[in-house]
Amino acid sequence: MKYFHKPVLLSEVIEHLIYDIHGIYVDSTFGSGGHARSILKKISNKGKLIAFDQDQFSIIKNKICEKRIILFNANFRKIKKILKDSKNNLLNNVSGIMADLGVSSYQIDTPQRGFSIRFNNILDMRMDLSKTKSALNILKTYSFEELNNIFYKYGEFKNPQIISRKILLNRKFINTTFDLVKLFNKNIKFLSRLFQALRIEVNDEINALKKFLKQARNILKQGGRLAIISYHSLEDRLVKNFFKTGNIHGILRYDKKGNNLSPFHKRYTKRIFPTKQEIYTNNRAKSAILRITQKI
Repeated sequence: MKYFHKPVLLSEVIEHLIYDIHGIYVDSTFGSGGHARSILKKISNKGKLIAFDQDQFSIIKNKICEKRIILFNANFRKIKKILKDSKNNLLNNVSGIMADLGVSSYQIDTPQRGFSIRFNNILDMRMDLSKTKSALNILKTYSFEELNNIFYKYGEFKNPQIISRKILLNRKFINTTFDLVKLFNKNIKFLSRLFQALRIEVNDEINALKKFLKQARNILKQGGRLAIISYHSLEDRLVKNFFKTGNIHGILRYDKKGNNLSPFHKRYTKRIFPTKQEIYTNNRAKSAILRITQKI
């Protein structure tokens, strides 16, 4: 089966991220390699691209055989350690970092990965298949309080107790994606939020993003740029506050002279949405928000 992948906000990422064609850039979510290939086209023969992906199958399927790219099978929460341990110690020497926080087309369109409500398969949702916790593990073993917590925090449901109670009463009958869909018999928006909450918990996505952002701040050199594409309010709110304040708590801090201590340039920080044309040709871009900032 072949997978068609159209990278989201591609021209906007390349336009704002690449300012030094001889620089070192990081694609921290390689996925199907769409953004990575365009970065390689833009940078010179002296430039370099470091790429990360936790899904070993995405790397095998989409690997780019090119001397200017180094590809690591790792979650971007490990970015600082890997760059520090690399041959040339790339800390504070990176011109730009990007991350596309969406689920890759390969993962969504592979039925046995269990990410999509379109296919009936085991509820898996692991981006890194070496991990043991799956969506099915959560539904079978989490307590009422634990389920409430993930549906409230990651699905942003106002009454998660109703969802949790229904799962507890029917958990022995839940095994596949369609089992979960039939149990709730709700609209796509509800089911998308339900699946989102489970996926975030399975892959510890919010904590991984927090660790990545803190490390990215220190990896960039002065004038370096950071570009993040998010797809739901939890991620976008975290990125927005981090760009504004320089910390994951979103708390503004000032020096004795009243200057904002954020390491990012306020006047350069931008929010960019996909065009109507892109949404028309690529429906997965519909909820995307690109935020760009620059290290002072």
